[in-house]
Amino acid sequence: MSVLRLVLGDQLSDDLSALKDLNPDADTVLMAEVRDEATYVRHHKQKLALVFAAMRNHAERLKGRGVNVRYVRIDDADNSGSITGELARALDDGAHETVVMTECGEWRLAEHLAAFAEGAGRPVEIREDRRFISSHDRFRRWASGKSQLRMEFFYREMRRATGILMDDDQPEGGRWNYDAENRKKLAKGVTPPDRLRIPPNAVAHEAMADVERLFGDHFGSLDGFGWATTADEAKTTLQHFLKDVLPSFGDWQDAMAEGQPWMWHGLISTSINLGLLDPLDVCKRAEAVYRAGKAPLNAVEGFIRQILGWREFVRGIYWLKAPEYRARNFLDADRKLPWFYWSGETDMACVADVVKTTRDNAYAHHIQRLMVTGNLALLLGVHPDQVDDWYMCVYADAYEWVEMPNTRGMALFADGGIVGSKPYAASGAYIDRMSDYCGACRYDVKSKSGDAACPFNRLYWGFLERNRGRLRDNVRLAMPYRTLEKFGEAKRKALAAEAEACRTLLGATPIECRWNHKRSATICLAVSSCSKRSLP
Repeated sequence: MSVLRLVLGDQLSDDLSALKDLNPDADTVLMAEVRDEATYVRHHKQKLALVFAAMRNHAERLKGRGVNVRYVRIDDADNSGSITGELARALDDGAHETVVMTECGEWRLAEHLAAFAEGAGRPVEIREDRRFISSHDRFRRWASGKSQLRMEFFYREMRRATGILMDDDQPEGGRWNYDAENRKKLAKGVTPPDRLRIPPNAVAHEAMADVERLFGDHFGSLDGFGWATTADEAKTTLQHFLKDVLPSFGDWQDAMAEGQPWMWHGLISTSINLGLLDPLDVCKRAEAVYRAGKAPLNAVEGFIRQILGWREFVRGIYWLKAPEYRARNFLDADRKLPWFYWSGETDMACVADVVKTTRDNAYAHHIQRLMVTGNLALLLGVHPDQVDDWYMCVYADAYEWVEMPNTRGMALFADGGIVGSKPYAASGAYIDRMSDYCGACRYDVKSKSGDAACPFNRLYWGFLERNRGRLRDNVRLAMPYRTLEKFGEAKRKALAAEAEACRTLLGATPIECRWNHKRSATICLAVSSCSKRSLP
């Protein structure tokens, strides 16, 4: 029986379930670069070049094993522009009796593929993606009956299930979590290590040229491209991190410094999300470094938690709550995303630096994403759809299953507490404590109000006042709300007015509805700056 086997752009793994019983003598592997996937948001140029190059390299790897690969390039004359269109084209000659694919990672594409399967006129098998450590069924069983879903407890279950960093049935070192030890500000005289960046190979150079030619108006620069586009390059990046960087990762994982985009972070999320690295293998390799005495427990545990805990948790949340999760807007946020998120033209030193590194590298580490750009969008009250679109557009490791729970859940609290137990709202004091941004900033991080004050300070109390009805009963916000109550009504009104003036000054103005009915939690959006999302 001849089988058409679909391999998507983020499924570049030798052990992909769709290829498990591949017969090289009879089957065909379909891989396609299509405009629907390249433009449903206007992905960063480096993201597109990375995916195209990695796909082309993987196709050559399969061909080298004797596999018949039907590869459709983005500029092929007959390219239909969609994955389902390319499936239909590949079936036109009647040579394949069945279709096999691995489940995709995003609800949007899953709907299209399910519709294709229903109308294909031949058997279509959609297999489980076994490259994740937790299956959908396992996560649903864990979540069933729980009033709160917290990553920490899911993480502990995953530690027990895999045996990673376990001492019999107890956590290695007697504690599950060393997060409290991993919040150091970068000390004077401590500099981040030199980082290995992968020079673009010939295939990557070709992909970069295609992206510049076809998607030249997309956000970002290709000049600093240094991402792994093959499994061997990804392993080299991982080995460098484990040997030269991981030992200090724990201490400085939350620190930020101007002009230092990488700090001590792994730079392997792109490779894991593409399928070039196996997440469980990565965790085991990190554990082996600890067992060999070459990295401390706080560093290794903190790194493993990001993969075994957080990555698996947000994927579980995405599929457990989709598709309605995409419409959540618990805080009824209704403001536009300021233009400086794209241009970097702002006097806020922290934001300007993060946008610059995002533009130059399609990357920023998790604290820059959460506590600079995410925190600011939260305080400004930017609509979650516009923030979702921005994160999807600008980061090379962004796929909706991992991006949306992080953005809509962790950063914006738009899900009302499914992912995080409280909004991660913070004044400028947090950024001052964890970075060197504030020293040279035009704004005064010590000042609470007025045009010279740090905008994070001007916005913070106004955010709490604006959302009193929604947040004052949150036990983790009890202390700031007690302080807010002590201010008295007149001062609270003044803080709200200060925040509103700052929101307007920064360009977070109300979104205008195309229709003239009142705004609500399910606000009608005008077309955003980068999305092709359908209007409600």
